[in-house]
Amino acid sequence: MITPLHTVATVATFATTATLTTITTTAHRVPSPFATLAVRSEESRHSHLARAPCACVHHLRGLALDPAALGALAALGQQRMALAAFGDIDYAKVALDELPPDLVLLMAQALQTTQVLGPELDPYRSAVAARIDFLGAWGAGFHNDVAGHWPSCLFWNLALAVDDVEFVMPHASVRVALLPGDLIVFDPTMAHGLCRPGDDGQAMAESFESSANSRQIFLSGELPLSDAQWAEVGSPWLPIEEHARRKALDLLAAEFDERSGAIKGLRALAQRMQPDAPSATRT
Repeated sequence: MITPLHTVATVATFATTATLTTITTTAHRVPSPFATLAVRSEESRHSHLARAPCACVHHLRGLALDPAALGALAALGQQRMALAAFGDIDYAKVALDELPPDLVLLMAQALQTTQVLGPELDPYRSAVAARIDFLGAWGAGFHNDVAGHWPSCLFWNLALAVDDVEFVMPHASVRVALLPGDLIVFDPTMAHGLCRPGDDGQAMAESFESSANSRQIFLSGELPLSDAQWAEVGSPWLPIEEHARRKALDLLAAEFDERSGAIKGLRALAQRMQPDAPSATRT
């Protein structure tokens, strides 16, 4: 059993004092015959490279956010998204002028506490202002996000409407119970999902279909990291041959059991971490 290290710190952000919990996984759950995990990229600049997943998940709680404003944003987001059944995930655009005053600054300062883009505020403010989406889910079976430029990004999610839900990354042994106003920063190339706390890290449709609080609404965005920043967080882009030597499983091609997160089709993945393997994502 892998037990992640939890580091808890009290951090000062705009108009508030919040608690930052950094969850660090020193080893991942990797199925035989593989020994490690790595992700290739569809981007041409990384065509012969791969990186290990980021070892950390950052969870902030206690940001100075008005519950009524969160509720109003959640209602607006839900109107714009189609969430009809368990497993549905949808996105919708949100304009900066639809957000509460100073929310972009608050989010930038909150994200700055993670230090993933360095110590200065401006990169976080630019990243938040560049793109914010509504993200909606009716629970979420296990999946990862590896298309296009996403392997070069961390994702952030601000919980607007969540009730009795955990954010789970099964291969990192991460389970985080979410509350409205929580902010979570994570590597989207790792399998992740939304589960009920009583379901022991399983994404079970019946637990969401039978309750009134079936839908979850977030604000979501990206933190693009440079190659140097990936090296700083411990996930440098290295030649594919090096990851092949380490017996790495390619997360770009991996498919997951939606309920458990188990990696499927292991035999087909055996030759993926090779320089001449296609870089296209799974079909």
